[in-house]
Amino acid sequence: MNAADRKPIWLIPTLGLTQIIGWGSMFYAYGVLMQPMEAELQTSRSVVVGAYSVALLISGCLSMLAGSIVDRIGGRLLMAAGSLLAALMLALLSNVHNVLTLYLAWAGIGVAMSATLYQSAFAVLTQVFGNGYRRAITMVTLFGGFASTVFWPLTQALSDHVGWRNTWLIFAAVNLLLCFPLHWRLPAFSPAVDARTHRNTHKAGLAVILRERRFYLITSAVTFNALVFSAMSLHLMSILQSKGISPTHAAAIGAMIGPMQVLGRILETTFGRNTSSHKVGMIAMWLLPLALALLFAPTEWFVIYVFFAAMYGIGNGVMTIVRGTLLAELYGREIYGAVSGAMAAPVMIAIAAGPFVASLLYSATGGYTGTLLILAAICAFGAILFSYTVVSARQDTDTD
Repeated sequence: MNAADRKPIWLIPTLGLTQIIGWGSMFYAYGVLMQPMEAELQTSRSVVVGAYSVALLISGCLSMLAGSIVDRIGGRLLMAAGSLLAALMLALLSNVHNVLTLYLAWAGIGVAMSATLYQSAFAVLTQVFGNGYRRAITMVTLFGGFASTVFWPLTQALSDHVGWRNTWLIFAAVNLLLCFPLHWRLPAFSPAVDARTHRNTHKAGLAVILRERRFYLITSAVTFNALVFSAMSLHLMSILQSKGISPTHAAAIGAMIGPMQVLGRILETTFGRNTSSHKVGMIAMWLLPLALALLFAPTEWFVIYVFFAAMYGIGNGVMTIVRGTLLAELYGREIYGAVSGAMAAPVMIAIAAGPFVASLLYSATGGYTGTLLILAAICAFGAILFSYTVVSARQDTDTD
């Protein structure tokens, strides 16, 4: 094997570490720090959560642009610049004294998210590892799955000892001193064709895909799944306690979900490695509505709720991989970044809107029973849509 054929194996733990830091500092830490920030800024919970939603919306809107940049020039400049911006905005977040600055900081963090989190990392891996992209993506998500496990207790410990402002400042320093140099070491982009041909092929190929009915059906299915999972993530403790489950038992059920996500990714890379992404995706899509159905079981059947946590966590863990690999399987790797970005935009918007949608359903139906029924129907429809689309695509391929 010559030097050109060797794959930079170091890239997997490198991006894995930056994903733990990126997701931990920009996504999970706020769940711990928003309460003391709310109290010090003397504002409402909805205003504080709204700033976070703005970041997710901006990240979604910029995802296609970020993917296109990786397609054209590689990920080094984009992800390194994103790390610098994350450091700057987290430092700004440590110094907010009013709502306007809070929203400006989170708007900047949204830009940094689009440049540094899974979608950009997956585009780099797909570009660098060629046909081995699926295993590379799975391995990086195994690292990323520990972001909440590391950063929730770390953020709480730092907040207790140094306060929320210094906690944000520490996270800014970590992004600057660790993520920036690691992203700057990413492999240089070496296109196989000249820049003009690559650019023209990129535009033509993307235009064809964005006219395909199949792309929009799959994107809609994945978006419904993401919306429901996001809604459940914020409301799960309240749903369990509304059924009469004690806070201690509810917390125990919730604590199982993170490890189950990691388990799902391990299962995908072992038992599912020789199975196509669309088949794995069908199984993962159906796990969510089936898991929600278990929440209607009597509360004394605690083991049923353990099965709920397992199915719910495994399904979401696997879907993270499916979102990263399915489009390369269907459309190839040449314009993967732009195509995955086009899918990521509505998915990120759904993730941002999910908790708010669940709150609206709670008010409209007068409780969590009706909310659960509607959420289960939404993700079941998404599973049906996904299954129909990939089966139809498979039949069309076999016919051709």
